[in-house]
Amino acid sequence: MNGFICNEDIEIIQRSITKTEQVRKILELVQSKGKEASAYFIHILHQAYDAFIDLRPWFNEIHYAPAECVMDIPVINTDPISRYSEKLRQELSRDTQFITSYSQKEETRLDELYTDTQMEILNERGESLGFLQSLDEILGEEGVFNQLAETIFISGDAGVGKSILLQKLQNLWSKRKLNTNAKFFFTFRCRMFSTFKETDEISVKDLIFKHNCYPDGDPDGEVLSYILRFPESVLFTFDGYDEIQLDFDSENMPEVVSPEERTHPLLVLMNLLSGKLLKGSRKILTARTGTEIQSKVIRKKVFLRGFSPKHLRKYLSYHFPQQEQRDRVSVQLDANPHLCGLCSFPLFSWIIFKSFKHLQSVYDDVELPGSCVTLTNIFLLLSEVFLSRSSKSAGLLKRSTRCTAETFRSGLKMLSAFAKLALLGLEKSSFIYTHEEVSSCGLSDDDVQFGFLRPVGHYDACGASAKYEFLHVTLQSFLAAVCLVLDLNIVSDEILRFFSKCEFHKTSHLICLSCLGMSSHPINSDPFQTNEHFQFANLFLCGLLSKSNTFLLEHLVPPASLKKKRKALKSYLSSSIKTHLSGLPRCPSTDIEGNKVHVMPNFLWMLRCIFEIHSKDVARLTAKGISADYLKLAYCNIYSADCSALNFVLHHHRKRLAVDLDNNNISDYGVKQLIPLFSKMTVVRFCVNQLTDSSVEVLATELLKHKIVKVLGLYKNHITDIGAKLVAQIIEECPHIRTVKLGYNQITAEGATFLAEAIQKSKSIFDVGMWGNSIGDAGAHAFAEAIKNHSSLTNLSLSANGISSEGGKSLAKALTQNNSLHIFWLIQNKISDDAAGELAKAFEMNSALTHLMLIDNQFSACGVEQLSEGLKHNITIKEVNLKGNQVSVEDESRFSDEKRLRFC
Repeated sequence: MNGFICNEDIEIIQRSITKTEQVRKILELVQSKGKEASAYFIHILHQAYDAFIDLRPWFNEIHYAPAECVMDIPVINTDPISRYSEKLRQELSRDTQFITSYSQKEETRLDELYTDTQMEILNERGESLGFLQSLDEILGEEGVFNQLAETIFISGDAGVGKSILLQKLQNLWSKRKLNTNAKFFFTFRCRMFSTFKETDEISVKDLIFKHNCYPDGDPDGEVLSYILRFPESVLFTFDGYDEIQLDFDSENMPEVVSPEERTHPLLVLMNLLSGKLLKGSRKILTARTGTEIQSKVIRKKVFLRGFSPKHLRKYLSYHFPQQEQRDRVSVQLDANPHLCGLCSFPLFSWIIFKSFKHLQSVYDDVELPGSCVTLTNIFLLLSEVFLSRSSKSAGLLKRSTRCTAETFRSGLKMLSAFAKLALLGLEKSSFIYTHEEVSSCGLSDDDVQFGFLRPVGHYDACGASAKYEFLHVTLQSFLAAVCLVLDLNIVSDEILRFFSKCEFHKTSHLICLSCLGMSSHPINSDPFQTNEHFQFANLFLCGLLSKSNTFLLEHLVPPASLKKKRKALKSYLSSSIKTHLSGLPRCPSTDIEGNKVHVMPNFLWMLRCIFEIHSKDVARLTAKGISADYLKLAYCNIYSADCSALNFVLHHHRKRLAVDLDNNNISDYGVKQLIPLFSKMTVVRFCVNQLTDSSVEVLATELLKHKIVKVLGLYKNHITDIGAKLVAQIIEECPHIRTVKLGYNQITAEGATFLAEAIQKSKSIFDVGMWGNSIGDAGAHAFAEAIKNHSSLTNLSLSANGISSEGGKSLAKALTQNNSLHIFWLIQNKISDDAAGELAKAFEMNSALTHLMLIDNQFSACGVEQLSEGLKHNITIKEVNLKGNQVSVEDESRFSDEKRLRFC
């Protein structure tokens, strides 16, 4: 077309049989045509981005810029593969550039508001491997535990940002800013699979082309052929796996391997996820916490933990760009740890900030929700904003006073209609509504435009009438609870309908209970069936029927009806709590004398409900029912906002109580909410909870005030030397403290010195864990001084602390003057033969040590020889473990007679 080659040239190229020969002919021909033809040829390769994607690194390396002679010559891409890829990018760019708002008239650009959340990488057993630092790492190799699987599983609680994260990934790919070689990106929402009929059948081809994006101008089907030949060029996202509501037996799922075979859409999805279809393609699947996915299909796990304080500050700055307003909001947040805890959820933070901005634009003297704010209050706030926006007078005049009751009263008809629709869907576990269902509840097209509902795409790909969904499933649960309260045809006992649906797995061998302990029948075997939307409906029901909301609701519902429903709910809660608490499993505690009760996941929902209804009577009843000495709440997915609920109940507990909150997400905000409880807590276990020195400052103030703490667990947080100094003060001044765990923090020799000096003075300390810090030899010297002639310290771990032989010698010399230490961990350090002589002398003189763990150090056979000689004069040591040192298998056999030397 541009005159560089003619038809004769094309015939010469086409005579070549193979593609390789054709390419060689093209290169020879272009080169023979001269510099301008060569420059234009390179320009074509650069412009047809996805057709020659493997050349991108080379173009970047040479900093390619087109020659002036070809800049104005157009490049028309005729390659169907790259043209389709470009079409996908354009559609995704258009569809993802704005964030959905509560008002369809308002648009917020994704790039202006998106903020990363904490993305925790988990191993196959669900244990933390640390946090990802960028979205690109989601697709990376870090944390992969099943190389044969293809599905990346992202989970997290409602409102924690799963959908918005996928939207950001899609947007980055559309701009070629995502670090992936994927040429095709297909996006689906799992709830679409619930809209298909049992008789519907589709193929993979239908799924990706009819329900996503169709390739134009591809009569020969080259795009599909390419996808089938190179499935690794495809990336899928499936959002909301927990929202599929169909009866389906995954154990007896028929295999589908042909992309042309038509079967039920759900079977297509399952076979895609398992790798039976398009094997080699990558899939990202999201679901709420607790959704069960077969491990064999999961490649890696990512768990979203919401905003950290740093993320929240960044998100705040996006909402309030003006410094004066930002400072005002920050002051109110800092004064309310519970509100900050709620704001760790992006959804709740978004509601609070957007509502605050809107109400400020309409009324004078609007503040953030107060210290007693609950989740119900936040959704009432959103409802108030929605109703005020629908008012004809809203925004016309800036009024000096705000009357929430009047806003709700004037919008009662519309609110009731939305609530009726929400309940209709929740009872059917349906999240998609037809236009007919919306109309049947009394909602007009104009009503829909004000918010709450939004239109969704044609899931059936046949151009049927529009469908609608609520802005978020949690909002649907809230409105369903509103209907239970407002509808006078629903009698008091019927408001409890969703409690019996909230079942959960305790373990494979324990019975299942309802969310408040009333039911014992087995959970539904449907792998898609989750009940969190019912849990939230129950939670909001408790909040709406709390005394604090009586004034508002009495403007909407006859007080008599309200009173009956509140009485029925409180009665149910009280009886359920007794049943639940009496059935909790108990076991002996290793930290303190007494019984330990390990609560089940539904205990947290019970606490949340009690906090929402804000009944002191129910809280006292619950506290009285906890007869155990030790409450284990580890791995319960407790967020900082839940600490208010925990405090609301446990501060009524009359006795002292040990509390284990390890492996949750309570953060600094949660610790502040627990301040009233520290007067009762003898065991304080906050390991793996994103705590900083700020939390340690709170702990030091409170624990030193009461001085009853026995165990302090702060393993794997973000504590520095500043926090270590405060912990040292606790050790020194609390007369009963026995165990302190500070492993995997950010403590150096400076912090270690403070700790060691405090340990030296303590008469009660028994077990100290410092694994995985950076105390080095200077810290080892300090601990050496601490253990000399210590009267009570029995267990000590200084593993993985960068200790060399110099520090090892100091510790060895200290052991010659120690008669209390039994177990000493020095794993993963750099101690070598230079310290072997001193350790051998310690063996000869120490009569207390039983286990010395020297795994993964730098001892050779020469050093082991010295240790072996020292052991000949010691009868108390049971084990010296030298696994992973520099000792060959042949050398190990030399020490086979000394059974206490272990190499495995």
